[in-house]
Amino acid sequence: MSGAITRLVYQKRNKNRVSVFIDDVYAFSLPDVLAASLQIGQYLEDEEIARLRAQDDRQRAMDKALRLLARRPRSRHEIDEALKQADFAHPIREQVIARLVEMDYLDDREFARWWVANRNRFNPRSIRALQQELYQKGVPQDVIEEILAPLDDEALAITAGQQRAHRWQRLSREDFDKKMLGHLQRRGFPYPVARLATDHLREEIQADRTSATDDLA
Repeated sequence: MSGAITRLVYQKRNKNRVSVFIDDVYAFSLPDVLAASLQIGQYLEDEEIARLRAQDDRQRAMDKALRLLARRPRSRHEIDEALKQADFAHPIREQVIARLVEMDYLDDREFARWWVANRNRFNPRSIRALQQELYQKGVPQDVIEEILAPLDDEALAITAGQQRAHRWQRLSREDFDKKMLGHLQRRGFPYPVARLATDHLREEIQADRTSATDDLA
């Protein structure tokens, strides 16, 4: 709707945005930084209005993406999906993601490294489970394979079971094995790997007990 600007008014609910009225009718709103270039009586063509609104959309999309990235690293796919759900158009999403990549704020390889390290530290999973999680995050397959290549499933399973092993150390062998196998399989470890890790953890506990007994003798 082309026409002359008749009012520029700060919004009550958002003091950083300005409502633009054209021919005394509310037309759109802009952040005050963009609205600063406008003045009462200025005539806006449709093309200029479209340009201003596109600038606003890009800035709002960028702000949303940066808020998400401030909480934790994200994959490109996660950012695109979040912006899509917020009703930002595909061209805007592409521009924002390209800019974030250029700024080194988005990097699927670094995201995958962070995700795996975070999982291994706080909630170890199998290689298969990690692969599925990264796939769901939209990380390219070649990047997933590269990041997961150095990992060893049995070592991950042992790490995943160590805390529970100490909790269950006074259980009978049968109960210990049942609980540990279930715990590891729920984290995606196949039975053969879970079995090896369970045996290792049980033997580790027995060795610790024997060492403690010897120290007391």
